[in-house]
Amino acid sequence: MTKTLEPRLRPPQPELTGPLVVALLYDGLCTFEFGLVAEIFGLARPEFGSDWYRFASCPVESGPLRAHGGLTLTPDHDPELIEEADIIVVPGWKGVDCQVPEELNERLRQAHSRGARLVSICSGAFVLAATGLLNGRSATTHWRYADKLREHYPEITVDETSLYRLENRIFTSAGSAAGIDLMIEIIRQDHGPERANSVARRLVVPAHRTGGQAQFLERPVAQREGSEIAPIVERMRADIAAVWTIERMAEAGRMSPRTFQRRFLEATGVTPGDWLVHERLEAAKDILSRGNDDMETIATLVGFGSAHALRHHFRKKLGLRPSQYRAQFGVSAE
Repeated sequence: MTKTLEPRLRPPQPELTGPLVVALLYDGLCTFEFGLVAEIFGLARPEFGSDWYRFASCPVESGPLRAHGGLTLTPDHDPELIEEADIIVVPGWKGVDCQVPEELNERLRQAHSRGARLVSICSGAFVLAATGLLNGRSATTHWRYADKLREHYPEITVDETSLYRLENRIFTSAGSAAGIDLMIEIIRQDHGPERANSVARRLVVPAHRTGGQAQFLERPVAQREGSEIAPIVERMRADIAAVWTIERMAEAGRMSPRTFQRRFLEATGVTPGDWLVHERLEAAKDILSRGNDDMETIATLVGFGSAHALRHHFRKKLGLRPSQYRAQFGVSAE
């Protein structure tokens, strides 16, 4: 006899009253970028209460809509929903040379004029650029598309080095992962560091990467499998506080300093010095986010040698002081 299972009852969800986030759907939708928006703004988070974001999506064109991966989309809403949105997200675009419908341009211009925020991920910057709202302003996109964006829209200052940019309630971001950083930053601006950090933890991503941070890998690694550089990288990472001169690195790899520097650059895409500074900053950020050690102690633990050097590299690379980082992203901020 087959046992009938009782339906599992979900706990009651609060009726949401927060900003309405609308993600745009189009034929050729970038599935990953859309999924990021739906995950961050559309996932139920009852622990945050009723002022969390409302989420919906709507098409920007008629006809069958397909998405990467062989999916066909059936939208629940009409394009008119854009008129109600507080935040409008463009999750990529079908191609950097594909025309943006003028009807969509006009809807976005009207939305912005009434106070809505416009957000793009990766190639979605081309949609926002087509509205003319970025003329005379700065924007970013994936570094692969930067020249195309300049070519199509010379009135825009294209910054291909930043993870994301904010200009006049218009947010643009670089590659897909940078879209995560941008959306977490939006949460931080709207709801503070506690909620932003909570969302980041659930996504298992860094709690914060500043918009001005360069479009580079968090932890550069050897690009070629079996590279002779890889063991040296791991050795330095395991003993980050040690004094690592070029000569010592080269000796560890049994190479001349000149050969080592050339092969390190080929393998990682950065110089040994830049790599070491980046790794020490990552180690310092980890310590700052977890405890209350003083700056001299942290500088010693990560190999900078002095609090002055630690502050110098923080300001140069991240645009803020170590104390500011701890205040915003440390355990005390949660």
